[in-house]
Amino acid sequence: MHTPRFRTVVAAAVAASAALLPAPSALATSRRGAPAATRADAKDFNVKNLSARSIVDDNRFPPLVPGKQFTLTGSTTAGTHEVVFTVTNVTKWVDHVRTVVIWDRDFQDGQLAEEELAFMAQDDAGNVWSLGEYPEVHEDDGTVDAPDTWLAGHNGATAGVLMRANPQTGTSAYTQGRSPDIDFFDKAKVAQTNQKTCVPTGCYSGVLVVDEWNPLAQPEDGHQFKYHAPGVGVVRIVGKGGTEQETLVLTKIHTLTDSEMDAATARVLVLDQRAYKLARDVYGKTAFASLRPGAEH
Repeated sequence: MHTPRFRTVVAAAVAASAALLPAPSALATSRRGAPAATRADAKDFNVKNLSARSIVDDNRFPPLVPGKQFTLTGSTTAGTHEVVFTVTNVTKWVDHVRTVVIWDRDFQDGQLAEEELAFMAQDDAGNVWSLGEYPEVHEDDGTVDAPDTWLAGHNGATAGVLMRANPQTGTSAYTQGRSPDIDFFDKAKVAQTNQKTCVPTGCYSGVLVVDEWNPLAQPEDGHQFKYHAPGVGVVRIVGKGGTEQETLVLTKIHTLTDSEMDAATARVLVLDQRAYKLARDVYGKTAFASLRPGAEH
């Protein structure tokens, strides 16, 4: 877990109408052959379960709707921190799965510190999976590097469960992604359900709280508790147990205009192509990202 930055595998602060989404019980029973909605884990990853609906995300906690953009803000001992999270209409094949590409920008004191592409997909049971990340780090001297890139199926990296279809308390911890090559290892466990929380964008009920941590990290890194509002996604992040203990809250929800979507698409495709140079050992055998089937922009 790359603390204190807000990782896109957080999933998504994406707006949609929760009333239009299927009930958890329907997700658990109507799609057969995929891992159970309450206990999916990394060991359950199977391409056969992601072939039909991999880029159609109707999970009620991260409904990944193209064109939705979310801003979370907070502060640390180092200054102000802002994360801008955009769901794009770009897809990329990762480990034989067509994934949705998320574009994440991390600003420290108004300066771009990190820019990331994250790759997510949904299986036939409604579980959302994380299949990789390409995080570019922007150094103060103007150089850009991407040493923490990982893609499932490459260099020993494996996909993980970003969000179970029907998360419940009292269930086991689960892996959200792992890449031994770069000592990346994210774990999560449902801490609370049906909570309430208020942030600048409004007050939310039915909130899911997920505890996330890196078992390989030092104690000072602590845990991140992420508050997921139904039909929206992450609305609050609270650091506990570490030295930073940063809190981020959702401050803006925006729907991209056509021109903004075009600009986002162009930027994502530039980053994807640059990855073949900066992270060649991981990206080298993958196909270029492309527009989502049927996308207009």
